[in-house]
Amino acid sequence: MIDFELLPSTKQGLIGTRALAEGLFRKIGRHYDIHEHDKVQELHDLVAAMPKAPPKEKKEKRDETKLPKEPRKSEPGLATVVSMEEMSWGDVGIMLAFPAQGLGNAAIDAVATSEQRARFGQKFAAMAITEPCCGSDTANIRTTAKLDEATREWILNGEKIFVTSGYHCEAVVVWASLDRGLGRAAIKSFVVEKGTPGMTVTKVEDKLGIRASDTASIVFEDCRIPYENILGSPDVKERKEGLGGAMKTFDATRPGVAAMAIGVSRAALEFTKQKIEEEGFSFPYDRGLHELSYVQRTVMEMEANLEVARLLTWRSAAMLDTGARNSLEASMGKAKAGRAATLVTQKCVELLGPLGYSREWLVEKWMRDCKITDIFEGTGQIQMLVIARQILGFSREMLK
Repeated sequence: MIDFELLPSTKQGLIGTRALAEGLFRKIGRHYDIHEHDKVQELHDLVAAMPKAPPKEKKEKRDETKLPKEPRKSEPGLATVVSMEEMSWGDVGIMLAFPAQGLGNAAIDAVATSEQRARFGQKFAAMAITEPCCGSDTANIRTTAKLDEATREWILNGEKIFVTSGYHCEAVVVWASLDRGLGRAAIKSFVVEKGTPGMTVTKVEDKLGIRASDTASIVFEDCRIPYENILGSPDVKERKEGLGGAMKTFDATRPGVAAMAIGVSRAALEFTKQKIEEEGFSFPYDRGLHELSYVQRTVMEMEANLEVARLLTWRSAAMLDTGARNSLEASMGKAKAGRAATLVTQKCVELLGPLGYSREWLVEKWMRDCKITDIFEGTGQIQMLVIARQILGFSREMLK
């Protein structure tokens, strides 16, 4: 059984996160939505002046089938998703652009060695997976990494698109194949620091939502990186350490993306409920659904959906903290949260009418911002495939 009572340290940290979300993110969200990522360097300069936390230590490997009986002493995974929800409540685009932890940092935490964590753990890292030829089907990645035996360097060649924070990051975790003939088993992840010769940002996208966060295309042309920049075991002959090792990244990032969805939609729902109450509506939770108006029932159903999504997300994060395998739960939380957030924010715009659709309020922005949470880190449809495969015990070939 998982106890979702947050530790005192997590609760204390949440106080500062709420202050940041309300006092800064919410206030500047519209500005960066209009100006997109043009002035995001201001945020990076602000954070650069802040003291750095020490790099995370690698957690001791735990039994993946059992949860510990001893009292919890820390909950980094759960604390992270709680914090990400709160910051996304303030503004999810600003949260993604805020140079504290990029999506690539989760990959570093998941599979890097202790020496690699010391070198890269404090860098704002993006993650480059998607290519023009493949998105969700990561087995078809065409970016290659070849080892130059003479110089002991990896040579990367290929193109990555839709890289979140690919322009403003300090490093990129790149998924590449060591041997395309070996398929999924040969896929590894590599850390490429910004400024490395042969790495070029070729495009920055103009997007529907999360406009404060840049999304870039990156080309690698004979890009040479040190041998030690391959994440995880350098023994490339261990096939089981291929894509399976890289995929552990998603177990860590999907709860965070789910938390983003919950934070944005919670902001929209709280604002909508407030405006409805100002018009004289109340929400009697002690009445049956048949006694409620359409508006009352709709708001309560949205609240229930977000609570379900939150509990699924918290469960996946808590399992990550214990060392239990959470692939199924991470996909369940992300699938539910991404879908629920999309429907909730759309309904909030509908309930608020023309003002909900206008830029006078932030609701239309929240509707635009939240849609990405049902797309990146694996679309909602992909999550349903992952869930079905694990529950039914089907292989990838049996259920596509």
